[in-house]
Amino acid sequence: MDKIKILWADDEIDLLKPHLMFLQSKGYDVVTASNGHDAVETYLEQAGEIDVVFLDESMPGLTGLEVLPKIKEINALVPVVMITKNEAEHVMEEAIGSQISDYLIKPVNPNQILLTLKKIIDNKRLVREKTAMDYQQEFRQIFMQITGGLDHAEWVDAYKKIVNWELRLDNNQAEVGDILSQQKEQANTEFSKFVGKNYFDWVDKNKESGPVMSHSMMRKHIFPHIGSEVPTIVLLLDNLRFDQWKVIEPFINEMFRTENEGYFFSILPTATQYSRNSIFAGMMPADIEAAFPDKWKNDTDEGGKNLFEDFFLGKQLERTFRKGVKWEYIKVTNVQHGKDLVDDILHTLNNDLTVIVYNFIDMLSHARTEMEVLKELAGDERAYRSLTRSWFVHSPLWAALQKLEGRDVQLFVTTDHGTIRVNTPSKVVGDRETTTNLRYKVGRNLQYERRDVLEVRDPKQAGLPRPNISSTFIFAKEDCFFLYPNNYNHFHNYYKNTFQHGGISLEEMICPIVRLRSK
Repeated sequence: MDKIKILWADDEIDLLKPHLMFLQSKGYDVVTASNGHDAVETYLEQAGEIDVVFLDESMPGLTGLEVLPKIKEINALVPVVMITKNEAEHVMEEAIGSQISDYLIKPVNPNQILLTLKKIIDNKRLVREKTAMDYQQEFRQIFMQITGGLDHAEWVDAYKKIVNWELRLDNNQAEVGDILSQQKEQANTEFSKFVGKNYFDWVDKNKESGPVMSHSMMRKHIFPHIGSEVPTIVLLLDNLRFDQWKVIEPFINEMFRTENEGYFFSILPTATQYSRNSIFAGMMPADIEAAFPDKWKNDTDEGGKNLFEDFFLGKQLERTFRKGVKWEYIKVTNVQHGKDLVDDILHTLNNDLTVIVYNFIDMLSHARTEMEVLKELAGDERAYRSLTRSWFVHSPLWAALQKLEGRDVQLFVTTDHGTIRVNTPSKVVGDRETTTNLRYKVGRNLQYERRDVLEVRDPKQAGLPRPNISSTFIFAKEDCFFLYPNNYNHFHNYYKNTFQHGGISLEEMICPIVRLRSK
């Protein structure tokens, strides 16, 4: 069994060395912090490893009572023991109630600590076992749901259930996690069939059926809420999956109250140049190309593919609002842009609408493919979520949002598409003009495994431009990734288990759009 790891925070930690040595002699692993800020920082960095937290109630600066809710926001289930000089037991009970697992009165003796740990760890084991048992009981219900011919809203509900269980099982037994992974794979198999059957109707302008999609997202979810006296900020985090939203939500909820957690479906390809241009233009890509031929670039064209988002947004606002809207578009793609956002965020309060595109998560997924150290740090979904959470808490974006505290602001958090961890290679043969993306291809005379793809021989049917008279699009289903026969084994090993986007999966297509309001 792995060692139990304890985080002990006390401003007199040096005086507790005998206690620490005693715990280590009993087989416990102890990390320490001498103040509340360091305690939160240490817990954030090692949340997946720490089993129990000991907090001194009366640390200067950030007290134990102030540290407690911050740690509980990161992981509501972690056991916390409060250590206090106050001998009135009811004071502690009334102050923090059920948020703590136990409390001890100073001075504490080593045997007290040992008894407390044994009681908590056994309780934690029971909680872990109950969580696993609860999932096993719901497994059958989810199975019936995903194989039962769902509509788009029901698919969102099923996906949210799976994500919820992923988050609950993050610190649980590997066996149960493996079962959940298999269930998500099965869900993606069924979801791919569902999308293949319905997608062309969804993007058919004459039918207007199906879910809100990229090109209708702003019109349906955001524009109806603009126009009041309250400034609106739309934060678009490139490549933000629903589970990644759920791990940063607790921090944002410190200052903003979630009023509605909605969703939209990304168009295909689930790639930035298609989905995000579509969001800002309020049009499908083929219509963007027809209306603004000098602004649209196909995959093989030279130059940036998302250089005119502000232009597209302005045109959509002109079409939608008779009365002028004072708006601003801000794009953050590097550290300096992030610092500028912190400096300038209060100026956005003078606008009716501010749209902030923040590119970090997309860069993280690409860097993870190319850098071995990031592959280690984000080896699976759980680690990827943890890395996202750590980035967000230390980011200029969070610093900027904190400067809005006390201001009445309407905030939307959304994305353009998600990403999936790919595992199954699928061979494709194409000419030199064929695109390089691993989850979709556009080219002439493509040869591919039909079972692995949704093929679009007439791009106009999918609302897409046709770069060439004989261009075909193919979109990878489930967790497939496209490989050419040349150097097949090398690229198989290089790209397997990396996070990619462009194709059809729950993770890539079902996108959060969350409306919040300042507390």
